[in-house]
Amino acid sequence: MKSPMGLVMFLTFPAVALLMTIFIAGSDENIPPNMFVTMMAAIFAGMGLITSVSDATAEDIERKCLRFLVIAGMKPHQYLLGTGGFYLFAGTITAVIFALIGDFTMRETMKFLAIMVAGVAASVLLGATIGIYAKNRQAATSLAMPAAVLVGFTPMIAAFNETVERVAGVLYTQQINVIVNDFSQDLWRPLLIIAANIAVLTVLFIIAYKKKGLKG
Repeated sequence: MKSPMGLVMFLTFPAVALLMTIFIAGSDENIPPNMFVTMMAAIFAGMGLITSVSDATAEDIERKCLRFLVIAGMKPHQYLLGTGGFYLFAGTITAVIFALIGDFTMRETMKFLAIMVAGVAASVLLGATIGIYAKNRQAATSLAMPAAVLVGFTPMIAAFNETVERVAGVLYTQQINVIVNDFSQDLWRPLLIIAANIAVLTVLFIIAYKKKGLKG
């Protein structure tokens, strides 16, 4: 609540999707009705949260809050639930707003929400990991922005290059794009790949938490 700019992000993406759907897709029959909803949703889940979460984690390091929490006995998973849990909850609400804007069937809505929540969870973990490795908020921003651009825009490039597409297949953002752009695709493989991303990021976060906790 002390970071209005961070909260605005949760409303900006669906607001842009709604306006573009009404004024552009709604007036042009050649544009798929859900194009802007799925586009903005994928950007939000894959990129939007990384910088915010990294900034929040880096702020705890800057203010020595993390050090006190570690001394008090807080475990890595407890910190993630406390800090990342809010962003996951808010991101889920935003995903529901996107689903309400889009013209989806019930089956498509379920797939959309499943992949969005999984993607938001991965972005939260990536942001937290970057933030805890950074020395301060400025450094966190410097690291988070390139990371967000890399994971966010690689799937877009992959759409035009088969080699990049094969490499991008390991990224959670690519799996988000696979589902939101084609709901006929099987959901389980993308979810398993995103789960693998989450597992790797969780391990990296735990290592950083234990290494930098008392220093932070």
